[in-house]
Amino acid sequence: MTPERELSTPVQPVSAAKAVADRLIAAIAVGDYSAGERLPAERDLADMLAVSRVTVRAALADLREAGYVDIRRGRTGGSFVRQDWGERTAGAVRDLLGKDWAQREQLFDLRRLIESLIARTAAERHTVEDDAAMISALKRYDDAEDAVTARSADVELHRSIASATHNPLLAGLSRQLLAQVSLGISHEPFTPALREMALPQHRALVNAIIGNDAGEAAKIAGEHFRITEHALRSAVDKASD
Repeated sequence: MTPERELSTPVQPVSAAKAVADRLIAAIAVGDYSAGERLPAERDLADMLAVSRVTVRAALADLREAGYVDIRRGRTGGSFVRQDWGERTAGAVRDLLGKDWAQREQLFDLRRLIESLIARTAAERHTVEDDAAMISALKRYDDAEDAVTARSADVELHRSIASATHNPLLAGLSRQLLAQVSLGISHEPFTPALREMALPQHRALVNAIIGNDAGEAAKIAGEHFRITEHALRSAVDKASD
């Protein structure tokens, strides 16, 4: 191969794959995915992170090589998380979450303000159908016996609250802020400790909305969305030790 040919060899796919792998490493560290859990399918990860399936496949191969996932074949196969904190974790967390922390704090603040507004508006505009959707999602969260079910129910609950505002732009802004906070992952972090914090707040939030207590709903939402901040801050602190 000539020097000219070497210089023209594209490197972007490799860089993109490593970037995706590092994002997943950081996501595992904060509790977006847990040890033993199956990651979303390649197609779903590609859509979630706005990259190609080729890039996702290369990133998963990188994670397997680094010992973060096992890749199993067959109908019940997929990429399963092996460990939540490995050799590359501290660097990925520092690079993706620790840098520009002051700006991230502003993002946290904006999210609390918007989610408080959403809860307040939902308490003022909710319908009987909205109430049924929130109660159903809350029950699913309460009854969840594993992290995957709990995360899914959490997403369903907060989307039902946003839907109760009857303003699609507010609901869209909620999803956009979640993606920004969570490095593109479409759900909140989950650990048993975080769930214990979320459970009473979920119940109180739904009760306030259904009870038309807009001020209380806004107050609870503002506190509730500190849980994700806590998970991110804890990971950054651990990575800095």
